[in-house]
Amino acid sequence: MVIYIIGMRRIAYIALSIFIVTVLAAAFNLAIQKRSDVTAAHTDELKKAATGKAPYDEKIFGAESFTLPNGMKAVVIPAHRAPVVTHMVWYKVGAADEPRGKSGIAHFVEHLMFKGTDAYPVGEFSRIVRQLGGNHNAMTGQDFTAYHQSVAKEHLETMMRLEADRMRGLIFPPDDVDSERLVVIEERRQVTENDPRGYFFEQMNAALFVNHPYQHPTIGWLHEVEALSRDDAIAFYNTHYAPNNAILVVAGDITAEELYPMAMAIYGDIPARAVPERNWTAVPPLLGTQRLVLHHDSIRQPLVRRAYRVPSARQDKDDSLALTVLASILGDGMNARFYRSLVIEQRLASSAGFGYGGTAWDDGRVVMSATPLEGISPEAVEAAMEEELRSLIRDGITDEELQSARTRLIDAAIFSRDSLTGPAMIFGYTLVTGGTIDDVEYWQRDIAGVTASQIHDVAARYLDPDNMKRRPYVTGYLLPANQSGAQDTPPPAPAPEEQAE
Repeated sequence: MVIYIIGMRRIAYIALSIFIVTVLAAAFNLAIQKRSDVTAAHTDELKKAATGKAPYDEKIFGAESFTLPNGMKAVVIPAHRAPVVTHMVWYKVGAADEPRGKSGIAHFVEHLMFKGTDAYPVGEFSRIVRQLGGNHNAMTGQDFTAYHQSVAKEHLETMMRLEADRMRGLIFPPDDVDSERLVVIEERRQVTENDPRGYFFEQMNAALFVNHPYQHPTIGWLHEVEALSRDDAIAFYNTHYAPNNAILVVAGDITAEELYPMAMAIYGDIPARAVPERNWTAVPPLLGTQRLVLHHDSIRQPLVRRAYRVPSARQDKDDSLALTVLASILGDGMNARFYRSLVIEQRLASSAGFGYGGTAWDDGRVVMSATPLEGISPEAVEAAMEEELRSLIRDGITDEELQSARTRLIDAAIFSRDSLTGPAMIFGYTLVTGGTIDDVEYWQRDIAGVTASQIHDVAARYLDPDNMKRRPYVTGYLLPANQSGAQDTPPPAPAPEEQAE
């Protein structure tokens, strides 16, 4: 489950869709504009992708970069189709960096970033952006906090001055801190306490990341959010908000040569600060699988969900690429293996999906899920999902499946260039979680190089349902209040021989 909390007095949302590949691949797909007027140039590129004849040696975006003397890294993604820009500042701090017992403080500080400075009182930031015809927002994740605006190019300098001012100039008005805490508490209630799905996903995540910061929800545990103070917010802000802990990303009608003097004049005078290194505790070995069963009156359709911890792109780039292609084969569209088998052929479920989220500083996640049809038990659907994994490990994938998946991902990369915000998001997500500019620019080449044997290897090492000792997983059933099942209590542990390496 990937969680992003949106600030600015807006209701926080949980990205309930678990049918994603890496956030990088997801960002590419989000950037695709649905359209029928595909140009001849795009058509040629798609044909090359389909035939496998293109070397994919060219960069996708032609991004430029520089680093200011104070350590602030900047990335420029030129796109000169219109005189507009997207301006983003990504901080390398998120929910996973919070002090123990202070969950939700990263998101709380994101809210308070809109509560004014000496130069711009409360509400002035949003008023100026609206007055200039732009839009803006912010988001918090486990590994990052990001702020972004989209405006006409002529207003870029104004956006940079606004953002630089609040990088070190927040005043945290006591009354606004108290009122904004209530806003965050209400968000928490709406997305979790009042939504059994949110609570279900939160509990599964906590079980998957035992003893690790990722086990805590980005929005925070309710009792800890209620106790957050102004001093907590000031301490967190002073610890992590600094130019050397931030990445500036600008996409649109601009070049690095144009941006550099502006960045130097506006951000360059902010002094660097000592920022703590990320030294998170490890998840201990899990010696058996875990199971969560949640009943709720508001649930009408059951949900079966299973999650695995797997390497992120930062931890193992090759495995991450293979998992990305595997996720496309198993979960991308109605012709994907999971949907075709469980929904169309076996008629066990109304929906089914498989996704991989690998853009993370620490472990990534594979999640598979399905919604059983009426009269079909969750156990039957879970068994069918496991059988799909066994079939994959036993028989591998076909050449057609491999080529189709690689083509889909490469197509997404090509079409992502039609967006401004999409590429800015792609670079931001990648860089803030330890990736590089080349990881983005040569995405096509790297995906095109994934082989069937690599895919079989990661499936066997990370997803084998009959070798739980190697990679224990967490399984969850979200059920109506009146539905019972054999799995309301944990099943007996497998015999030792079933766990052999």
